[in-house]
Amino acid sequence: MRPFRPFAVALLTLTLSLVACRDEQAGPRPRTQRLPPAEQTQLRTLDAAPAELTYRSGATLGGGAVVYLGSRVTPAQAKAGQPVVLAHYFQAVRPPPPDFQFFVHIIDPASGQMLMNADHEFQGGVAPLSAWPVGKVLEDTHTVPMPGTEARVVLGFWRGDERLAVDDSRHQDGSNRVLGPTLGAGPELPEYKAHRAKKAPVLDGVLDDEAWKEATAVVLQGSFDGRAVNLRTEARLAYDDANLYVSFDAEDPDIWGTLLKRDDPIYNEEVVEVFLDANADGRTYNELQVSPHNVIFDAYFPARRQGMDTGWDSGMKTAVKVRGTLDNPSDRDERWTVEMQIPFARLAEVPNVAPKKGDRWRFNLYRLEHLNRRDVEGQAFSPLFVGDFHALPRFGWLTFE
Repeated sequence: MRPFRPFAVALLTLTLSLVACRDEQAGPRPRTQRLPPAEQTQLRTLDAAPAELTYRSGATLGGGAVVYLGSRVTPAQAKAGQPVVLAHYFQAVRPPPPDFQFFVHIIDPASGQMLMNADHEFQGGVAPLSAWPVGKVLEDTHTVPMPGTEARVVLGFWRGDERLAVDDSRHQDGSNRVLGPTLGAGPELPEYKAHRAKKAPVLDGVLDDEAWKEATAVVLQGSFDGRAVNLRTEARLAYDDANLYVSFDAEDPDIWGTLLKRDDPIYNEEVVEVFLDANADGRTYNELQVSPHNVIFDAYFPARRQGMDTGWDSGMKTAVKVRGTLDNPSDRDERWTVEMQIPFARLAEVPNVAPKKGDRWRFNLYRLEHLNRRDVEGQAFSPLFVGDFHALPRFGWLTFE
């Protein structure tokens, strides 16, 4: 198989980089070898799998060489974002093939798209597949955050560009990933009802237009778990026949940025973002960002995290107003405000231009704030419960009124 880069799952302590977007828990990052825990220096075996498995399988891999007995999810029912221990149980029926490594993916059961990459070395690296004793049961345990939406665990073994074959198609997802336990559904997705603007707002960064006064204000929450954030961000949306309008009002005592060219990776600094899945297919979508320097980043994705096209031109117009001194950490700033005018005709897979009353898109709003220019705080309209701004199943609903 083509190896997936691992998603680090040490809860609430991750600071990683994403393609096109990052937040304080985001991934992926280059694959690194994980050392075994100090207390485990040799392969650990069992005579049998525990009786209290929450998911039983019996799937075989590699022509019957390996049996996936099942998994145990603890606790079986957890709230979104809470730590969940996954224990997986395998048995070698005959000597397994060499050089295969373990993988675990958390996917959207409807689309098969990755929600979380929990790849790691089996038993911390002390139990490579080729070393498994025939007839013994091996247990691997690891911890993941409970997803904010219904999810499926799929797992298996990879070597180079191949995956160890799953013998029965009924036990896999079509790409040699063995079907594992289902993880519980998350909170209901939020909805934003956008009103048609009587008059388009003037793009000057000042949020005093009637369109904004009539629009519903929403306060962004912690992107990972929905908790209250340190610095308040308020957002509003409106539309007319030609454009979607989005505004952000971001409280910020230190407003800064070093990237000044269009499509620079401003997602690594202070930024506000809009993700739009116009046909709500959970696949094609657009990402649009603005920095305090009024630098924009826009990209088209034909599938989740695949084929990022920064050559796509959104035609977006923006304005930023800074109340404070840009790039001066010695004084205390107040806030920065953003206005975005996004042409419907340029977006991917728009069902109707202009949107009809009652049309529903999937979308999310984000802000990345670097507290003390160091600690990254991710904010979102719809919390994700995984560290990935591209977690499409957790996008909220945008309804055109």
